[in-house]
Amino acid sequence: MANEKTNPNYKVIAENRRARYDYAIEEDLECGIVLEGSEVKSLREGGSNVAESYATVDDGELWLVNSYIAPYDQAKTFGHEERRRRKLLVSRKELARLWQATARKGMTLVPLVLYFNHRGIAKLKIGIAKGKKTVDKRDTSAKRDWNRQKQRLLKQGG
Repeated sequence: MANEKTNPNYKVIAENRRARYDYAIEEDLECGIVLEGSEVKSLREGGSNVAESYATVDDGELWLVNSYIAPYDQAKTFGHEERRRRKLLVSRKELARLWQATARKGMTLVPLVLYFNHRGIAKLKIGIAKGKKTVDKRDTSAKRDWNRQKQRLLKQGG
């Protein structure tokens, strides 16, 4: 993590901050994403959103559905569709594991972070997650509030 912060090529493009609140994420996985040229240019400018999107396994391939990448103004004729399905790149072994998790265990594939890695390549971190009930969400927010209050008390006392 420390290396990612100091590297000039590493850049977070879009983050799904609500995912950790709505889902209990059991493990995460980095995967590549197939993009068009105008999509990459738009991502470099920072215009994207993965909050309402999800990943699914169809016909032996992993797809990112309903993600938004803003249109790139300079690409008039060769632009891209903003909310198209984008193919995600994972190994066959990982794909089989993801398919089993979603089919048998009732899990969901939630995109967590879209970023450029240290080599400047767009990557997507997806989480294998199980949806939280309302009670679990309340517990999470109560713990977070208590930790904040505890930090304040320690800061005042010390």
